[in-house]
This record gives sequence, C-alpha cells and structure tokens, in this order.
Amino acid sequence: MPRYELCLILKAMQRPEIAAVLRRTVETLFERGAIVRGLDNLGERRLPYKISKHDCRHSQGGYFSIDFHSSPNIISGLLEHLERDIDVLRPTVLKKDIETSKAQCCGSSSETSKQTSLH
Repeated sequence: MPRYELCLILKAMQRPEIAAVLRRTVETLFERGAIVRGLDNLGERRLPYKISKHDCRHSQGGYFSIDFHSSPNIISGLLEHLERDIDVLRPTVLKKDIETSKAQCCGSSSETSKQTSLH
C-alpha cells in the first residue's frame, strides 16, 4: 500500500473539539482500511488568506498532518468526506515518495564499479 500524508487545516477551536475532529478523521481512515503511522500538530496560525467554508469566513486555523498507508482507491472518497465536515477548512492528500537507501541511489560505489567493468 502506498504511503500518504493528509494535511488538514481545521477551523479555530478549543482543544476538546479539535481532539474530536481528529478522532473522527482517524476513525474514518481506519474504517476505509488505512494504517495510520503518525499524527503531527503543526500549530495554530493565521491563514495566508481568508477561507470561506460553510457560510463562515475564517482567518485562523489549526494545521495538522496525518501520515498513513492505504489503497489508492479510498483517497477520492476520503476527500469528499472531509469536504463535508464542517470543522475541516482544507483537506489535502499528498503521496509520499519511498525513501531510497544509499545502495539504491545512483552513483553508489557498487553501481560505479559495474559500469566501469562493462567498458
């Protein structure tokens, strides 16, 4: 299963309300078969521009990142679900690259020796 990062901007709320939104979001991921690897609170800050969502204009928001593995088939349904959530201002899913080890990286000593032996 590919690895994804869900970046969320939530409307400005108190801590218990934020916890409830994050719990709902993680439970939604679990229900759809995802494996959650981590959740990061990136803090609350002023939005770069005002966001109008569900008949309200927001200038402050909480930024969160959820790292997860899932099937690519669930991503569009997940985004539709999050767009309907009145507490989520902006959901974005990014596909994370697989980290390459030094042995897989081009220019490693084993590959260089193979190339020189061919000439």
